[in-house]
Amino acid sequence: MSVRIVSEFDPTADFVLFAGDCLDLLRQMPDGSVKLVVTSPPYNLGKAYETRLHLDEYLAQQRAVIDQCVRVLSSRGSICWQVGNYVDNGEIIPLDVVLYPIFASLGLHLRNRIVWHFGHGLHASKRFSGRYEVIMWFTKSNDYTFNLDAVRVPQKYPQKRHFKGPNKGELSGNPLGKNPSDVWEIPNVKANHVEKTIHPCQFPVELIERLVLAMTDRDDWVFDPFMGVGSTAIAALMHGRRAAGAEIMPEYAAVARERVLLASMGKLRVRPMGREVYDPTVSGPSTPPKVVHLSGSVAQPLET
Repeated sequence: MSVRIVSEFDPTADFVLFAGDCLDLLRQMPDGSVKLVVTSPPYNLGKAYETRLHLDEYLAQQRAVIDQCVRVLSSRGSICWQVGNYVDNGEIIPLDVVLYPIFASLGLHLRNRIVWHFGHGLHASKRFSGRYEVIMWFTKSNDYTFNLDAVRVPQKYPQKRHFKGPNKGELSGNPLGKNPSDVWEIPNVKANHVEKTIHPCQFPVELIERLVLAMTDRDDWVFDPFMGVGSTAIAALMHGRRAAGAEIMPEYAAVARERVLLASMGKLRVRPMGREVYDPTVSGPSTPPKVVHLSGSVAQPLET
């Protein structure tokens, strides 16, 4: 099986990589066609890929995209919107707080406010250094896909047993592992990260893997309206899902395509999902990066 990459929406493709505005791609996509929307939108900080706007303008721009994402979302689907803070003259405005009313007004249900904690970032001088961002997980209905067994983590005491009662002697925890908490400790992609590219605010693949595994099934569509360098697509494709995304910066779209091609040939290195964060007090060899190979396939040239 080969990975078929196309530049316009095609329901038979494996990966839709649209080089342009996400609203133009969304107009091509049928109602209810996507199981998971996952993205990290621009934070309105004036990065190279965005124009800094007044906050009201920024929220209006976000609403236009979110409205279309809700339209293409399956009735059993989820939206995961990962954001940090908008900073104005030294004052922070949590973007999840100001974006929540938009999702609520469109009838979505907030299931978790997942805190992504990481150990490295810019050092603040007039407030505590920010070391977390937030993933808002919304569903379209009360009947939604959630594959808990696919993302369980090891029990702290896997051999612990009930010492009395009708279950005496039996394991007290689920042998498949426990439900992850809503605080995720995953390193962000900085200069020495194995996945680092030219993008200044890059998703770690393992952050998206857990969302993909928990909220989709094989062959489902995963959509990222702000694709960046393709981490969402890689996480989706490596687990047998289909991926679609838009990226307005040509250089980032080119990197996304190259990363997927490398993954298809078994040459893309990523940080393994579930790997412990480095602890300098513990000796011994560290877990090496894993090499992604998409179903033993070789990707085809981009179709126009």
